[in-house]
Amino acid sequence: MTLPTAKPVKRRWSLTVAIGLTAALTLSACSSTNDAANGDQGDWETVSIDSALGTATIEEEPERIVTLGQGSTETAIALGTTPVGMEEYEWGADDSGYLPWIEEEVKDRNEELPELIEGSTELDIEAILELEPDLILAPWSGLTQEQYDLLADVAPTVAYPEQPWTIEWEQQIEIIGEAMGENDQAQELIDDIHSQFDEAADPKYEDLTFSYIYNDGPGTLGVFYPEEQRVAMVEALGLTPDPVVDELRKDYDAPGTQSALIGLENADKLSDSDLIFTFYMDDANREETEEQPLYASIPAVDQGAIVASDDQSFVTASSMINPLTVPWTLERYKPMIDDAVEKAEQN
Repeated sequence: MTLPTAKPVKRRWSLTVAIGLTAALTLSACSSTNDAANGDQGDWETVSIDSALGTATIEEEPERIVTLGQGSTETAIALGTTPVGMEEYEWGADDSGYLPWIEEEVKDRNEELPELIEGSTELDIEAILELEPDLILAPWSGLTQEQYDLLADVAPTVAYPEQPWTIEWEQQIEIIGEAMGENDQAQELIDDIHSQFDEAADPKYEDLTFSYIYNDGPGTLGVFYPEEQRVAMVEALGLTPDPVVDELRKDYDAPGTQSALIGLENADKLSDSDLIFTFYMDDANREETEEQPLYASIPAVDQGAIVASDDQSFVTASSMINPLTVPWTLERYKPMIDDAVEKAEQN
């Protein structure tokens, strides 16, 4: 499940795009033929990556990458290539319009920030075409088949393996590494993230259970599954997902969200969770949620053993596991978790 930033459907592609695509494909074909004739293929070996929407065949080492969805920008940067374009993410961005850990890293490298592309259901394919990408990365996204088919005519496009907005973090890094010809470096990034989690883990977290919950309005209550990235981050620090999630998965599964939507009337099912993790859209959402008696009656919430934030940048960073978000998140997360653990241990 992605963060709640869905926008109404708006078609941005048109006859202009179709004409532009035809021209781009013609130029690309000529360029590829000339490169092949000149033997300009370097050491690159053709890579084919299957996805739920189609197969991306990458015949040349990518240099101009566009990233869509979440997490791909950060991994591409960590693998040595700053994308020429990335899907905008206003919810979590700072005043610059960029997610702070991306802006910090790119500026530290003295490189140009990627062009921001309107995305989601309003995906601006014309803007992508103008960037002349040779690879489009979207393994954690909500691309539709229609969008994918258009993008695949622009450049090899790597979509999600099975379902939109559903991928485990190691798999995402592996896929991006394969697409960029950096398999070994991708594995090094995965190993480094595991090491950061191991260093941040605390023995006092052992034997403590947690549930990571969310709401999308009054009376609602959802519980994320352990494989969902924000839950996986907490579990990697040594806390244990409340086993009740297995029961909830059977009875209340919400397809495509990596969560069970149980409704606030079933809040008592979380009675054995030592800690509650959650996030709020803003102060108003937080106040509205916490005023609900059933929500307040969850034992961990009542005891103050809750890790919750309405800081949009932090909520975004802690929802993604990748080479840039993990160090940025952990230094902010640990004090919050320690405070909640202390309150849980007092009860």
